[in-house]
Amino acid sequence: MKYSKLVEVYHILEKTPSKLKKTEIIADLLKETPANMLPKVVLLLSGNIFPLWSEDEIGISTSLMTKAIAKASGVESTKITKEFKKSGDLGLVAETFIKQKKQRTLLKVALDVNKVYDNLKKMSTQGGKGSQDRKLSLVAELMTQAAPEEAKYIARSVLEELRIGVAEGILRDSIAQAFGVDKKIVEDAWFLRPDYGVIAEIAKEKGERGLTTLEVEVGTPIVVLLAVKSPSLEQALKDAEEPALEYKYDGMRAQIHKKSDKIWIYTRSQENVTNAFPDLVELCRKNISAKECIIEGEVLAINNKTKKPMPFQALSQRIKRKYDIHETIKEIPIQVNLFDITYLNGKLLFDKKLKERREILENNISEISGRFQLSKMLITKDLAKAEKFYAEALKAGQEGVMVKNLEAIYQPERHVGYWWKVKPILETLDLVVIGGTWGTGKRAGWIGSYILGCRDPNTGEFLECGMLGSGLKEKKTEKDDITMEDLTKYLKPYIEHESKDSIKIKPKMVIEVAYEEIQKSPSYKSGFALRFPRVVRIRFDKGSEEADTVERLEKIYAMQKGKR
Repeated sequence: MKYSKLVEVYHILEKTPSKLKKTEIIADLLKETPANMLPKVVLLLSGNIFPLWSEDEIGISTSLMTKAIAKASGVESTKITKEFKKSGDLGLVAETFIKQKKQRTLLKVALDVNKVYDNLKKMSTQGGKGSQDRKLSLVAELMTQAAPEEAKYIARSVLEELRIGVAEGILRDSIAQAFGVDKKIVEDAWFLRPDYGVIAEIAKEKGERGLTTLEVEVGTPIVVLLAVKSPSLEQALKDAEEPALEYKYDGMRAQIHKKSDKIWIYTRSQENVTNAFPDLVELCRKNISAKECIIEGEVLAINNKTKKPMPFQALSQRIKRKYDIHETIKEIPIQVNLFDITYLNGKLLFDKKLKERREILENNISEISGRFQLSKMLITKDLAKAEKFYAEALKAGQEGVMVKNLEAIYQPERHVGYWWKVKPILETLDLVVIGGTWGTGKRAGWIGSYILGCRDPNTGEFLECGMLGSGLKEKKTEKDDITMEDLTKYLKPYIEHESKDSIKIKPKMVIEVAYEEIQKSPSYKSGFALRFPRVVRIRFDKGSEEADTVERLEKIYAMQKGKR
């Protein structure tokens, strides 16, 4: 398949605002695409080279991309940088300079999708001495062969900034339309194998039957069941048919996969953190008796001296750690609280009630008190007993409680009404940092303020909804504090564009934000602004696709208005 065909579709999608029309355009492309090419084509349409759960990364910065464009076009890097500062889009810059290139390659071979995808994929395998030079060569090779508009989308793909407005929902609907399959069946298959490229290939080759008989692949994460926020403990008890309470642990939700001696650990956002938690891997290997299973639990950081749980912020230091991991294990030991099992020795357990799954879980693990144990649970409909349990959870330093229906099956989807979370604080928002400004004075050299974005689920775009400048410290007063210097260090790799003092940041980092209220605002693209937003914590366990949506802001705004 010629890359120019895909680029033609990119161009049309970029100019098409209608979600239904985008779906139709992509569906037509998928019909024409050979089945074995669909995994690559669908990933490229999504703006990714790897599934969200993959450990692989292209790892190319804007500065290296600038050098690649310079090398391919024969233009000095300073000119590339100057144009980038004007437009903020290296894709457009690449298109401009490749178009102006004076010396054309003779007998140039047209790019195909395989060549583009394979070169991009090879970048993730480059490591060690000279890796940046090898990555540069791989990109420059594509740029040299590319037509101007092809160069634009190659640059954007490398930087994961495709800008064509194709969200997961559009891909789901396109696959359903292309191959005559109900979109719920497509989505249900994706819950078990979260890669729409693979789903598209199965749908084309095997149709509805192939999707409905799709099996879990141990080692590949599944989409987890998420809880609904409840306004009160009393309401949650009423909503649950047969309520059981568990602590809402202030930790990392872990999806544990075991196949013989092989262990994989994924976060709730499907990030592979196996290498960051060798101690958890060893605990699972020794204390899970099942040969093959998928188990869920909450991982807490434990204070070495007091042996009590620490806030999630302490554990977050381990989630992103790539070096000196064994030293960090000593500094921040963990405790695992297991609460569900969804797969056991070749059998999916989604259709079993929670009470049955809990019993199966108990029979397949060996508990170590304080280290590797079942979550604390209270089965009751009595509000007074539930309130006492709730108070105990808060006293133990946890966020609140989960209320779960013991009669409910497992449905990997949001807002299904099987689990409810109850917290005592004003409901926070999980938002993405999409920009900022450099600090001055004492804050010089740090990002001093941060532009927050909420997600548009239809387009995948992040819409401005507030500016945050408080809740972060200039200096650490406690070991687990996140300072402006820390956050600047985390965000620097994602800076895409600078103009004077302002910065554009790739939407990767999720921050939990508290605020006084949500107001209407014509100044922000979302139409809303947070009043007095402040940082609660960085959500290293969440991906940007899990950020709160503009619809959620609208809902909270309407609730506020109704209370006045």
